[in-house]
Order: sequence, then C-alpha cells, then structure tokens
Amino acid sequence: MEIIFRSIGSIVSPFENPEGMPIQSSLAQGVQGKIVILPEYVEGLKDLDGFSHIILLYHFHKVDRHKLVVKPFLDDKPHGVFATRAPQRPNQIGLSIVKLLQVEGNILHVENIDILDGTPLLDIKPYVPMFDQYESTSMGWLEKADTDYGEIKSDNRFSVD
Repeated sequence: MEIIFRSIGSIVSPFENPEGMPIQSSLAQGVQGKIVILPEYVEGLKDLDGFSHIILLYHFHKVDRHKLVVKPFLDDKPHGVFATRAPQRPNQIGLSIVKLLQVEGNILHVENIDILDGTPLLDIKPYVPMFDQYESTSMGWLEKADTDYGEIKSDNRFSVD
C-alpha cells in the first residue's frame, strides 16, 4: 500500500548538518527554532498556544536509505532499527517533543529543537502529560549503556553518502 504525506510546513533550526546536533530534544535545552506553517494550515493552529509543549512529526529528508540493523549513537553494538531512534528507518519519520514559546501567525517559536534546518513538517500534536507520559519499567539495551547522554552529539553515521 502506498501512503503519501504532504508537508504542512518546515522547520527552521540552527543545525545545517547532522554533525554536532543534539540526538534528542531533551538534550537540546535552550536551542531555539521556528516552525513555519503553510498558509492553508494556519487555521489548524487555533488554541495550540495554550500548550507548553508540542509533538512534531517530520520527514528525515536527508536520509536516502534504510537499514534494519544500525549502530545507534548510544552504543557500539548493532541493534534492530525499531529498538533505536535512528533516522535510517523504512519510513523516515522523526518525532520530537519541543517547548512551545509563542504562536505568531503561521510561525511557532519553539525551544529544545534537535531537528535539521529545512526539515519538512508532517504533523503537530499537543503534548499532554496524562496521555503521553508513562513511567518506564525497562529500557532494553539502553539500560546497559554507560554514557553521559548530555555529552553525546550526532555524527555523520546516518547521513547521505
């Protein structure tokens, strides 16, 4: 089955290439960016400004292939792509939770952004803690990862060759 998505806007961030980027939005504290919504979707932003955080779904537009087994940033061992957040996925869909600072017309000002500049935006959802926050009881292979997550930055391992 073919599924076609259309961008509803684009992401503006200080990251022009993956190298040195934070690997998750929770590790991008204070990094600001903008979401530019296409005019035909602006009406859909009504009442979004009442939320402190939003979930962004986007297309990893700089990834041209997928791998079912990858070496993630937090481990030197290969893992199945579905047990990681690596961008080389069968459907290159990314997800980030960012802080919403302000809605200004078709521009969303956000913070804690970990997304490449120019990334096509697929959807926005409000972050609702009582629906979206779970107490984790196990984290798979990440439980054995002995690393300082705040120090890990993206490299070029998932970039287009």
